Amino acid sequence: MIRFQSPRVSLTRCLLLAALCLAGSAGAAAMRVVYPLTTTGDVDSRYEYDWAVLRMALDKTTPRYGPYEMQQSSYPMSTPRVVQELMTPGGRINVFARATSPELEQQFVPVRLPIDKGLLGYRIFLVRRDKLPRFAAVRTLNDLRAMSVGQGKDWTDVSILRHAGFKVVEGTNYSGLFAMLNAGRFDFFSRAIDEAQREFKERTAAYPNMLIEPTVLLQYPLPLYFFTRRDAEGKLLAQRITDGMEMMIKDGSLNVLFLRYKGERIKASALVGRHILHLTNPHLTPETPLSRSELWFNPLTGK
Repeated sequence: MIRFQSPRVSLTRCLLLAALCLAGSAGAAAMRVVYPLTTTGDVDSRYEYDWAVLRMALDKTTPRYGPYEMQQSSYPMSTPRVVQELMTPGGRINVFARATSPELEQQFVPVRLPIDKGLLGYRIFLVRRDKLPRFAAVRTLNDLRAMSVGQGKDWTDVSILRHAGFKVVEGTNYSGLFAMLNAGRFDFFSRAIDEAQREFKERTAAYPNMLIEPTVLLQYPLPLYFFTRRDAEGKLLAQRITDGMEMMIKDGSLNVLFLRYKGERIKASALVGRHILHLTNPHLTPETPLSRSELWFNPLTGK
């Protein structure tokens, strides 16, 4: 059966192919890739792995798309500011990494390949030492709902947790959330298992009463994607990232990079024996590639 494409789809593909041919031609200017600076002076290693994935995807596609220049913005940005800069034509950045939401997928071009193989949806908690006995008694979601959870303002997790009936306390900046936990503004800071390990190590001297809670694991599907601007340049960059990541998935280099950055922290989280509590994510779009098993990692099985 012959399938006819709409003129709009055909035109879009022609424009992308034309841009690709120009990018790959001799002497073409390097593709400029600028990602956000998220803090000023404070420790923030949250995105080191994400930018390593981005760089490898760009490296692998250089023969086809041509050279690139990748750099971090010199202008520090809050979470809302990152979104605003990418929405603005000629903004200071042209790519960011974020847990997905329907709004983000409508505003920007999503690269629907989970950067961290779904690890962001496996959550353990940073808590104060005096709260450990209360968490040791948690067996159900209702037990956990009796306590308040800290999250950053406008983080995707906020709506997931509130939909599930949790009391969420939002902080306006990332580094301030640790001070809020220490001051008792909320009972636990829910973090991906690798994030909690890294943040505990980085901040244990400043917050000696902060510990990683050892008995509970909260899980919900939460893909982490790259997003680009919805213009011709952004669509070309998104296609390049997609092609590069698909190459990494196929040749195994994404998994090697994932284990290099995440493997030891996953082991250190001692997940076996924890009480596992599951939530749904009501905000996943139909395009989420849940059926592609090779894209997702289960830290409980190591596969």
